[in-house]
Amino acid sequence: MQIKGDDDVFEAPDKAIESWCTRFYRDIRHSSAAKQITVGGIGGWISGFVFAKFGKAAATGVGVTILLLHVAQHNGYVRIDWKQVNNDVEKAKKEIEKRAEKDLPKFLKRAQDFVVDNALLAGGYAGGFFLGVASA
Repeated sequence: MQIKGDDDVFEAPDKAIESWCTRFYRDIRHSSAAKQITVGGIGGWISGFVFAKFGKAAATGVGVTILLLHVAQHNGYVRIDWKQVNNDVEKAKKEIEKRAEKDLPKFLKRAQDFVVDNALLAGGYAGGFFLGVASA
């Protein structure tokens, strides 16, 4: 790969353009078991904590929106064609099922391979995730 500077062009090795995440992951895979579990646990805890916090906020927002929509419909401000809503939901459901049948087996195989290859990291992540959800 060529990188242009102010006055010259030079060749950059592939490692220079490699993401920090890829380098970090490669380094962790070859680290001690304790380091892998610790890194997985910290990442899982952060993910679980954020998931729980944003999940509660999202659920509250959706619930309030549905409540306001029903109040507006009851008072005559909004008219909802429930037959059309049900038809659209059924179409979306069929499309999701079709895509899931196609892509889900490949995704599950990749996830299974990752967990098998990185059991310590994945185990630490799972434990940390549950702790993060519980502490939120």
